[in-house]
Amino acid sequence: MQQEEKYVYMTETPVPRLIGELAVPTIISMLVTSFYNMADTFFVGKLNTQSTAAVGIVFSVMAIIQALGFFFGHGSGNYISRRLGAKDFEEAAVMAANGFFLAFLCGIAVLCGGLIFLKPLAIALGSTPTILPYTEDYLRIILIGAPFMTSSLVLNNQLRFQGSAAYAMVGIVTGAVINIALDPLLIFACGMGVAGAAAATVISQFCSFLLLLYQSRKGGNIGIKFSNFKPNGHYVKEICRGGVPSLCRQGLGSVASILLNHGAGIYGDAAIAGMSIVSRVTMFASSALIGFGQGFQPVCGFNYGAELYHRVREGFVFCVKYATIFLVGISVIGVVFAPEIITLFRKEDQEVIAVGAVALRMQCIVFPLTGWIVMSNMMLQSIGKALKASILAAARQGLFFIPLILILPRLFGLFGVEICQTVSDILSFSLAVPLSISVLNEMKRQEEELQLQAGHAN
Repeated sequence: MQQEEKYVYMTETPVPRLIGELAVPTIISMLVTSFYNMADTFFVGKLNTQSTAAVGIVFSVMAIIQALGFFFGHGSGNYISRRLGAKDFEEAAVMAANGFFLAFLCGIAVLCGGLIFLKPLAIALGSTPTILPYTEDYLRIILIGAPFMTSSLVLNNQLRFQGSAAYAMVGIVTGAVINIALDPLLIFACGMGVAGAAAATVISQFCSFLLLLYQSRKGGNIGIKFSNFKPNGHYVKEICRGGVPSLCRQGLGSVASILLNHGAGIYGDAAIAGMSIVSRVTMFASSALIGFGQGFQPVCGFNYGAELYHRVREGFVFCVKYATIFLVGISVIGVVFAPEIITLFRKEDQEVIAVGAVALRMQCIVFPLTGWIVMSNMMLQSIGKALKASILAAARQGLFFIPLILILPRLFGLFGVEICQTVSDILSFSLAVPLSISVLNEMKRQEEELQLQAGHAN
C-alpha cells in the first residue's frame, strides 16, 4: 500500500472497522509484550522472594527507558501522522529519522550513566540490603539493552502512526517469543538466576530492534535514513509537543514505582514482592486497553490532520464504549480470583499472596474507569493538545498517586499502600471527563464552521 492509498484508507474506511483493523495487531503486541514481562516474574518467582522483588524494583528503570522511547516515538509519530494526513510526505520522513536517532542517543546516555552509578541507583530504587545483590545483577544487564529498547519503541510507534500496525506487531511479537523461550533456558538450564531473565530481555529487545528496522522499509512505510537526521528546534519542539504526555505518564510512573517500593519496603520483602506481582498483573490487563487505544491513535491523528473532526469524535465514543464493557468483565475476574492469580507467581509465600490479593481487588474495583482516562489521553495527545494531554498523563501515577503514596500509608499502614492506585484512578477519572468533553465540543464547533464555509462557497 503506497502513501496515497494509505491516506484514502485512513480517511474513508468506516471508523469502527478501521479502528478494529488497526487495534487487533496492537492489542496482540501489547498483550504479548506484557505477557513476557510477566514471564520474567513467573520464572524468577521460582527462585526466591528477593529475586521476585528485584525484578519489580528494576521495573522502575525499565519504565524510564520506556518513557524515553515513548517520548520520541509518540512525539515523532503524532507529527508524522498529521503530516501524512496533510499529504506532506517529505516532512514526515525527516521527522522519522530525527525521532529514531535522538532516541538511540538517549539510550546510550542511560546505559553509561546507569553502569557508572549502578549501586547507588539500585539503593535509590528501593532495594533492601537482602534484595540489593539480586537488583544489581538484573539491572546491570538491563541497562545494556537501553539504546535498543528506546529506538525499538520509536520504530514501533512510528509504524503504528502510519497505519502499519501489523508490521509493528511482527517485530514486537517476535521479540516476546524469543524472551519467553530464553527465560527458562538462561535462568535454570544455564544457572544464571535473575541475571538470566535480564539477558533474555536484552537479547529479545535487540532482535525486535533489527526486525522493526527492516519492517520500516516495507509496505510503503517511511524508511529511516541518516541523511534525513536534521535535529533542530522545530523538530525537537514537535517531538516535545507530542511526546511530553508520554514522558509524563511513563516517567512519573517510574517515580511512583520507586515510591511504592519504598512504601512497601517498610513492611518487608514480601510486601515489595506482592506489590510487584500486582503491578505486572494489572499491566497485563491494561495492555489490551492500551492496544485498543493505540489502534485509535493513528485514526485520530490522520483524520484530525485532514480536518475530518466528526471521525475523531466517532472514534473516541466507539473506543470508550467497548473499552468500558471489556474492563467490567476483567474487573469481575480480578476481584473473584485475586488470591489464585497471585498464587500463580509465588505460591510458596503466603504473606506475598495476602498482600497481593488485597491490592489486586482494590485496583479491579475501579478498573472500568480507566477506559475513559486512557482514551482521553490518547486523543488529546494525537491531536496535539499537549498541555491537556500532559496534565492528564501525569495525573494517574503522578499528580495524584505520588502524594497519595506519601500520605495514605501514614494513615492506614500497609492497607494505605494497597489502595493508593484505587484512589488515584478515581481522582484521574474526575479530571479526564471535563478535559476530554471540552475538546470534543471544540471539534464539533470546528466541524460546524467548516460546513458553514463550504455552504458559502457553494
